[in-house]
Amino acid sequence: MSFSSSSRPSDTGSRNAGKSPVAGPHRLPSTRERRPALAALAVILILLGAAGSALIALRSGDREYFVAVRRDIPQGTKLTEKDLARASFAGDTKALVSWSDLDKVKDRYTTTALYTNQPITIKNVTEGTAPEVPPNGALVGISLEDGRLPSDGLSGGDIVKVIRVPANNSDGQPSVLVDAAVVTTTGRKIGDEKASASAKTQTATILVPSTDAAAVGAAAATKTIVLVRLPPNTKPEISPAGGSR
Repeated sequence: MSFSSSSRPSDTGSRNAGKSPVAGPHRLPSTRERRPALAALAVILILLGAAGSALIALRSGDREYFVAVRRDIPQGTKLTEKDLARASFAGDTKALVSWSDLDKVKDRYTTTALYTNQPITIKNVTEGTAPEVPPNGALVGISLEDGRLPSDGLSGGDIVKVIRVPANNSDGQPSVLVDAAVVTTTGRKIGDEKASASAKTQTATILVPSTDAAAVGAAAATKTIVLVRLPPNTKPEISPAGGSR
């Protein structure tokens, strides 16, 4: 009785047959290997942000402020502190008035019209705190009772028509003394609280042609003067002096 044996290739040999050898391991870097690079990048970004913040803070501390106007200001108006604001401007600012030099423009009179948020130069105001009187012009002070001026009063820069009215119980017609005059300054004087409304007065100084100054002054002295406000774009007969320096 004989036995025969058969030879079969092993399964392992069969699976490995025909496969080419692998030269070496090829794989993407792991998350752990990328972490140091990300951390370094984060540190660089933080340092750049801190440097930028420091630069902004440094420039903000060195920022210079200038004088600007809060509202439209007509020519010949006295500038008060409530008319002025602190502002910063870019570009060529050499001619602008620094906020630290506010006293150089406060209580001065404008030699040109100014507009809201406009910066001020020294040429926009008079050299002194008194209004400049132009050639052929005269400043006349008047005192007006309520009813002889607009109910909301007058302000510097207003353009008014100057009218003479007949005295009490006298005949005659009103006459126009000045077609368009500039109000340069105003003041409010309130009478006794128990006094009648007619006892309340407002003082004002108006710029008129020198040829009409005597008539306006006489009417003011006899309290026969009335001021009527005109549109702000009305051209006055005499404009305040320019700001030549």
